[in-house]
Amino acid sequence: MKHKLTTILHFYSETFISAVESLKLNKLRAFLSLIGITIGIFSIIIVFIVLDSMEKSIRTSIESLGSNIVYIQKWPWEFGGDYPWWKYLICSVVKINEANKLAERSSLSEAVCFMSKTMRNVNYSSKEIENVPLLMATHDFDKVCNFEIEKGRYFTEIESKSGAKKAIIGSVLASVLFKEENPLNKQIVIMGSRFSVVGVFKKEGTGIFDQGMDNAVLLPASATRFMFDFETDMLDPTIIIKAKKGIQLEDLTSEIKTILRSIRRIRPADEDNFAINKASQITQGFNEVFKVIDLAGIIIGGFSILVEGFGIANIMFVSVKERTKLIGIQKALGAKKIFILSQFLNEAVLLSLIGGIVGLLFVRVAIFYGEKLVDMSLSLTLENILTGIIISVVVGIISGFAPARSAAKLNPVEAMNSNF
Repeated sequence: MKHKLTTILHFYSETFISAVESLKLNKLRAFLSLIGITIGIFSIIIVFIVLDSMEKSIRTSIESLGSNIVYIQKWPWEFGGDYPWWKYLICSVVKINEANKLAERSSLSEAVCFMSKTMRNVNYSSKEIENVPLLMATHDFDKVCNFEIEKGRYFTEIESKSGAKKAIIGSVLASVLFKEENPLNKQIVIMGSRFSVVGVFKKEGTGIFDQGMDNAVLLPASATRFMFDFETDMLDPTIIIKAKKGIQLEDLTSEIKTILRSIRRIRPADEDNFAINKASQITQGFNEVFKVIDLAGIIIGGFSILVEGFGIANIMFVSVKERTKLIGIQKALGAKKIFILSQFLNEAVLLSLIGGIVGLLFVRVAIFYGEKLVDMSLSLTLENILTGIIISVVVGIISGFAPARSAAKLNPVEAMNSNF
């Protein structure tokens, strides 16, 4: 058994060395082959990395909406399908008093928050920042939304309910407005009203579905009730409800629906005039998008690999032609078909593998500079590296098999008398 293994290793080492020597003797041909496969592997891995990063970013943004959270709004997040468009016309915006009643009557919810949002200019001293996102929310906002406060604190319950002119601002907005100053207890001006800064959100970056809290201002809803009309579509009023631990979202949704229909006195035969939205709705929609994206990546990469495979096959057929006499001599000296076939197959795989590795190195360089140009996290994972190497080896075997087989089948006498 040991002798047999030694023989096999010796056989493949000989064919490998022969393949390497062949590549050394034909540097230009080898270089041209490497260019093709390098471009092919670079293209397909870059496509996979970008698509993976996009999918990861989208899924992270969806997860940030909360798997145990429901959003009650006028409009549903998914339009079309079998739902008639005219049914949307009967819907009406949610109100802050409805949020209060839901909080009182719901036994399955941990927290209920009313929120609305708009864009306004924010002033501090002589500085003015235009179109700053304003979030107006009731006290449970910190329980239904994930965020961290880097400096200062959250609103007290008394501040939230009494209408205290307090504000929590995003880290990016704080750095623009206050520069090196400590923003805590400073006064910012919004629509002529002064708000004292009690906290600064920790920087978190932007998401697919929102711009995050980095540039936003959070205000108690009660402090802005005379500044804005919360019962208008322009402010996108929303009731956010978090389920208690261990409560299924379907059960919470059913309870909320029953309570809200009662609050609005909707008759049993009438349609709901509100929408209950969940993150799972977006996930289901994007699952189809992800399938299309993956298919697009496979098609794009497939074309690159196809071109790469034809290039290697052509180069290998030329190599067989050029070395016909040598093949004839080898066979005349006793070289078996498997040796000749392995020799050319190893050469094709080696070419493909070297090109693939160079392609992966170019991918790493592209990622390094690409992350500086685009706001997207890109990474060359072990899975990407293994994918590139496996594709290179498979392409080398498939592309090199036909030329290697034709070389192995040559008649030694005819091969030695060949004019090539």
